Amino acid sequence: MLPEDHDRHKMGSRAVLSVAQMAEADRITISAGTPGVVLMQRAGEAVAREIERRFTPRPVSVLCGPGNNGGDGFVAAAALAQSGWPVRLALLGDVETLREDALFHARRWSGSIDKLGPAVLESGLIVDALFGAGLNRPLDSKVVQILAAAARRAVPIVAVDIPSGIAGDSGENLGAAPAHCTVTFMHKKPGHLLLPGRDVCGEVVVADIGMARGVIDSLALDTWENGPALWRTQLPLWNANTNKYIRGHALLYGGYPLTGAARMAARAAARSGAGLTTIAVPEHALPIYAAALTSIMARPLTRNEDFADLLADPRYTAFSIGPGAGLGDATRARALAMLQTGKPVVIDADAIGVFAGRADELFHAIRGVCVITPHEGEYQRIFADAGDKLTRARRAARRSGAIIVLKGADTVVAAPDGRAVINSNAPATLATAGSGDVLGGFILGLLAQKMPAFPAAAAAVWLHGAAASDFGAGLIAEDLPDLLPAVLRRLGQSD
Repeated sequence: MLPEDHDRHKMGSRAVLSVAQMAEADRITISAGTPGVVLMQRAGEAVAREIERRFTPRPVSVLCGPGNNGGDGFVAAAALAQSGWPVRLALLGDVETLREDALFHARRWSGSIDKLGPAVLESGLIVDALFGAGLNRPLDSKVVQILAAAARRAVPIVAVDIPSGIAGDSGENLGAAPAHCTVTFMHKKPGHLLLPGRDVCGEVVVADIGMARGVIDSLALDTWENGPALWRTQLPLWNANTNKYIRGHALLYGGYPLTGAARMAARAAARSGAGLTTIAVPEHALPIYAAALTSIMARPLTRNEDFADLLADPRYTAFSIGPGAGLGDATRARALAMLQTGKPVVIDADAIGVFAGRADELFHAIRGVCVITPHEGEYQRIFADAGDKLTRARRAARRSGAIIVLKGADTVVAAPDGRAVINSNAPATLATAGSGDVLGGFILGLLAQKMPAFPAAAAAVWLHGAAASDFGAGLIAEDLPDLLPAVLRRLGQSD
């Protein structure tokens, strides 16, 4: 649930913790009376349990690093050995260099300890407990070579916390080997969800190691993995007294000669619940739009003042411009005019591109709710910013004062106040022309029904992915609007 005055304690298991937040949670838990060695014991045993659940007993190589991640590995190795698995353990460095909790558990290991090298990889399963999510530098070349050799072995790799070499806060790959699955603790971190890290993690299992719920709630949570639990209660609900006017009226600008993008966006707005949907189109394009649309109305722009008259009509509740609009001055002027109304506006596609080199003109015009939906190329045209995706989306939202939907397989939705969600349900089939136009239409339809902007954008992104997943191979963008009702129906039927 993501209202503007949201209650953070209700975010539950969808919370995503930064590396620093997870370290703080550990610190608070230890200060409250749970020793670090106990947390490490629980973490390592959780890894062993997941391995035993997934695999039949086989020779296993546990690769331990010089920090707490290595300590988890020692515990996992001991638990597997106790269950009768043949375990070979290799350590990067020397036992004497380990510290505190990791040293405690290393001394409890009764087996031999090999030096980290290619010979230790001869097994049927590899446990990667070399480095955890806190790593923020490239791996040593020796470690990279070992991990590359492990990957070439083509045996399953189970990563502890995160695959060694994936940066926990950014998802950057600093030399990791792909894991079959990753066992992390209490909450995911951004690196489990952001690319390329997400693809390296395999399936991510979040293990409960007994941290009190209040510990997490005491943190300044600001990031969540997208899902219905965050916003389902804010989806528009209608009753027998509802009419089409109450459900809102969405207005899009439809360009020429590329008319398909706006038509798909309009259909998506209608499917997501807008009571009425209208496209304002150049007069000479009216026959094309009118012939292709039925329930969606096309309004011709005959006189120069016609567009301003539409924007002044109080019956319209949300606007959108961009798909097929063209990269000319007219698109920029119309976008600015929409923003001047103070009503919710979706700035998409060409309406982003026309502000290349003059982004401040766009940002200064934002007077009310605005959602800007760039893909990576469009993002660079107006923000020209570097860094990981989560950080960039947050910076863009603060700078612009808009909700930013930074699109991709790992879409990030960020608000000016710092809240962000990372989406993880988008299938590869969404990489098709026009799918972004449909996403913009979903957002528009929810805004037209007066759903708050941040949860509306998050919901639209997740619904977009769910609809595509339902269809599978062969998806084209115009399939998506008609797939949405079944997804919404399932949400309404679930607890």
